[in-house]
Parts: sequence; structure tokens; C-alpha cells
Amino acid sequence: MLDPQLLRNDVDTTARLLAARSFSLDVAAFRTIEEERKAVQIRTQELQAARNQFAKRIGQAKSKGEDVAGLMTESSRANEELLGLERRLEAIQQRLQDFMLAVPNIPHESVPAGKSLEDNVEARKIGVPRAFGFAPKDHVDVGARLGLLDFDAATKIAGARFALMKGPLARLHRALAQFMLDVHTQEHGYTEVYVPYLVNAKSMQGTGQLPKFEADLFAVPRGEEGKFYLIPTAEVPVTNIVRDEIVPLESLPLKFVCHSPCFRSEAGSYGKDTRGMIRNHQFDKVELVQVVNPKDSYDALEQLTGHAEQILKRLELPYRVMTLCTGDMGFAAAKTYDIEVWLPGQNAYREISSCSNFEAFQARRMQARYRNEKSKPELVHTLNGSGLAVGRTLIAVMENYQRADGGIDIPRALRAYMGGREVIEPSS
Repeated sequence: MLDPQLLRNDVDTTARLLAARSFSLDVAAFRTIEEERKAVQIRTQELQAARNQFAKRIGQAKSKGEDVAGLMTESSRANEELLGLERRLEAIQQRLQDFMLAVPNIPHESVPAGKSLEDNVEARKIGVPRAFGFAPKDHVDVGARLGLLDFDAATKIAGARFALMKGPLARLHRALAQFMLDVHTQEHGYTEVYVPYLVNAKSMQGTGQLPKFEADLFAVPRGEEGKFYLIPTAEVPVTNIVRDEIVPLESLPLKFVCHSPCFRSEAGSYGKDTRGMIRNHQFDKVELVQVVNPKDSYDALEQLTGHAEQILKRLELPYRVMTLCTGDMGFAAAKTYDIEVWLPGQNAYREISSCSNFEAFQARRMQARYRNEKSKPELVHTLNGSGLAVGRTLIAVMENYQRADGGIDIPRALRAYMGGREVIEPSS
């Protein structure tokens, strides 16, 4: 959530910055709320001062033995009006909160201007796509030929946009997650965490999924207690570890890594990426989260992105890093890098990780703070990125390491996790 003071101090400039990300700030609605808030606060302060004066005058009159009935009536009338104003002010503050929760983050000054993914800027490209001596297949056909990737069974069990893996392919999927966790914990300094896969609405609001993206979530009714939500990413429970906390300065940065399933309804994406595992309702990710001192957050973004890149480098998969433009960034992000892996079956680069700095946007929603050098509480900055999306990494391995005979070579970095196995043979 943005600091309301940004709008109060210069709403027109804030509106212009938000327009760069194709968001139209309702300036008139904000000004209406603010004018009402100011009027009520001024009247509240006047009545509070009057109440104090009434108390003083009543005390003086009583000490002199004077009749205080009139003063008591006036004081009671002022108190009743004050109670009404306090209730009204609470309602106005809620309207302001609801208004601010719908406003996205302001792009960092280094973010390129643009309206869509076509305006994203390539930061770097690593590796050269393999030259195949045969026409490469996509992961659906590779998996079907092996008999290890079964979409029909998954559809029977659950419905469309689910996948079922078997045998060595299921093990390769598990090996990828374990490999990522080992690299990030043993080499990059992250603490592994295991988190709930169901969270409450406050957690979803804290990281920016609610109220705007409720249609993209799977809700689980809890009767009179409201709802649980299946996590769309481990970012939600992991980042909420610091909700309503004040972190000691010396504890920063906090660096967490978490492997979890993710659940997304994919509302609004019907007809898009329906083939295979690119856009499923359930998929696994290894998520990186950092909670940092604000002065360090952009250095942390480069570091976190580099950590995600290391997985692709170890797996020897070609990829590129894209700086997202203002019009293509996520709701809560101030700056985002997308890492896109080369998929020969699609003859295209596809997103495999999104690494973002949210600055204080999530922290303000969560009231996640740290004590600065003067022991004064200030909002932390939060960052996250996939390190990596496990299913999409599996797709990249299947397509980039496919063989003419239908088998899959195991990347060298994963062979120890596969019991020394070097290839998944077509006969498996």
C-alpha cells in the first residue's frame, strides 16, 4: 500500500506516476474523502477542546457552589456529537483504507516506460540454444512418448489444467526442487522454512493478493470463521512471517527459501497456455524472500535475481533476463526482472522466475518494521522471486535435454539427486 501522505502532499504527481503503469487514479474520489476527513477531524478537535473547557468550568462552578445543570447539559450535548464524529471518522478511515488498497505501487525511476510485454527491455542473455539434429518436441510429446506424463489421468482425478507424473520423471521433478533448496541454503545463505499452504485473508491482503485478485485464488470456506485461501505462491506465508513484527536492525537482512505447491485459478487466462504444464492450477515453486533495510533493497534485488539465475547456469539452460516496463509489472512491485528460459519445443523464451522489489508497499500493509540506528521503528523493504518454478524448470530440462530416441539426458548437476542416473530411457 502506498503512503497516503504521497497523495496528500502531491496527488497530481502521484497520479502521473501511476498512469505510467496504466492505472487511472481517481483523484476526485481521493480529494472528496480527504476533505471530509479533514472537516471531521477539525470539528473533533474543536469538541475535544470544548469538552476539556467544560470539565474545567464545571469544576470551578462546583467549588463555588454554583448551579452546574446548564453546563452539564452543554457538556453532554458536546460529548454526544463527539461520539458521532468518532464513528464517522472511523468510517471515513475505512473508506480511505479501501481506496488505498486498490492503488498499485509506484514504479522505480529505473523502470523502463511501456504499456505491455513488448516494451520490456532485455538486460542480458546467457547461453546459446542447442542446435538439434532433429525436430525438437515440446514437453507434452516428450512426456507422452516416455509414458511418464499423463494429463488424461489428471483430468479424470481433478479436471483440466492438472498434470500427473510417474516414475523417473516424478523423481526428476523432486530432484529439481531438492537441488534448488540445497544451492540456496548452502551457498546463498537462505534459511529454509516450511509454511502453511492455507492462509487467512489478512495474509493475502498483506502481500497484495486481496482485495484486487480474489478471483485468481482458491478459497476454502470455514463456516462462521470465514475463509482460508490456498496459497498462490509461498511468497504469501513466508513474507507474512514479519507481519506486525519489529525486526532488530542487526537481524537484517532476513533471507528465506521455501518449496511449496502453489494453487491458482487462472481466472481470465482461459484459452491461454492450455497445452501441457505451462499454466496449471497446481504447480511447485522454490520461492526466495528477503526482508531488508530500505537502503539495501535494490542491491538485494540484483543479488536475489542472481541467485535464481545460478540454478539455470548450473543446469546449463539458456535464458535471458528482462526488465519489465511500467505497464507489465505486477500490482505490488516497484521493479521486476523476469527470467525467461529457452524452450526449444516452443521456439521461444518463457518466464521461469519473476524477481521483484516491493519497497515498503507490502510492509505498510503488514506493518512489518525494523528499528533504525536511532531505535525508531520504520517500515522494512520486501523482495521475492522464484528460485525457480519447479514445473517450468522440468519442462525446460525435458525440452532442452531431449534425445532423438525419445529419452531425456539428465543434467550433470542433477545426476547425484537421481541416484547417478544419466538418462531417462524411452523404455522406462
